[in-house]
Amino acid sequence: MASLSQFLLFFSFLFCLKNTFPVLGFQSNFALFPVAKDAATLQYVARISHGAPLGSTDLVVDLGGSFLWMDCNSGHVSSSYRLISSCSVNCSRAKFHDLGSTSCLLNTNCYVSPYNGVTGSTSMGELVEDVIAVDSVDPSDVGQSTTVDHFLFACASTFHLQGLASGAKGMMGLGKASISLPSQLSSSIGHSQKFSVCLSSSTGVLLTGSGDTVFGTKIARSLAYTPLITKQNDYFINVQSIKINGRRLAVHEQGKLEAKLSTVVPYTTMVSSVYAIFSKAYVEAATKMNMTRVETVAPFGLCFSSKGPLVPEIDLVLQSEMVKWRIQGRNSMVKVSEESMCLGFLDGGLEQSSPIVIGGLQMEDNLLEFDIGSSMLGFSSSLLLKETTCSSSSQDSKLKQFF
Repeated sequence: MASLSQFLLFFSFLFCLKNTFPVLGFQSNFALFPVAKDAATLQYVARISHGAPLGSTDLVVDLGGSFLWMDCNSGHVSSSYRLISSCSVNCSRAKFHDLGSTSCLLNTNCYVSPYNGVTGSTSMGELVEDVIAVDSVDPSDVGQSTTVDHFLFACASTFHLQGLASGAKGMMGLGKASISLPSQLSSSIGHSQKFSVCLSSSTGVLLTGSGDTVFGTKIARSLAYTPLITKQNDYFINVQSIKINGRRLAVHEQGKLEAKLSTVVPYTTMVSSVYAIFSKAYVEAATKMNMTRVETVAPFGLCFSSKGPLVPEIDLVLQSEMVKWRIQGRNSMVKVSEESMCLGFLDGGLEQSSPIVIGGLQMEDNLLEFDIGSSMLGFSSSLLLKETTCSSSSQDSKLKQFF
């Protein structure tokens, strides 16, 4: 978390109807957020600067969150935030998906339901707007900042911070809702309706708009694409089959394998029936590669000696055999000691709502482009194979020039 201070970059959030509020006086292809991984919770944390006087607030990134929410009464307390009326256009847009709570009473405040994606709890919070410090989103002029108003977010209680990384005061929602981070930046800055995440075990990046300038056209154009499904504010992809070292598993009998993508789950989880088939096949593949099983370490179900240099390759086969999300090496294994490593895929239990939930470890050093306008997900698989990384602190990273 301390490394966040080295990567502070300010942004503008301006939720509006384009004909109701003026857009900012500049346009850009992209806007950047540096993201640091918290070692204790394995959560990904971004930082914003807001309010009067200007101060910084750390927020846990939630890929499926509806909007940004924070505890407005602890940490940096702003004197400039303004409450939103329950009869305003902003309130109606914020509650668009919140059926049954669209009542409007004159001279009352707008209440929304901040969701803690880590604990799964919902609370009540007031919708507010405030000043945000905005760093230049022009890559040739990074560092020049100004301030803008009308950034919408929710104020939640201190109790709602339960389960978040130490120092984090809320969550940054990236879902499809009209006041999520990508939606607000798209309308305020004027770039395309897409965003990308490139997570790292140290310092990664979140960007809205086009990533060509950041990662280079060679990497951006090498992405494979698969249909992106949205339900409420969560993002899903369809997995046709799973292969381990090229061998197809008999998981198709379990029905459609819909996979949810989540930044608040550290490791990929599978419903028990799928995990049982997957883990058995993985052990068989590992045995053929002369890997030695060792005692398991919670929360993992399979652990091995770390002496061997290679581990089985995992392929998530998507809409065709030609489109595969390959997971290998550090995206599949977690080092738990000098002598052992464990498979970063867990049994999610019998009641897991999605057959597969793809977690943070499997997304690291993988450029993921969420194209909301065309409902497509672009993915690179491991950038390490392309001689770069998602870590902005790495000497090989294409991100280094922006920080």
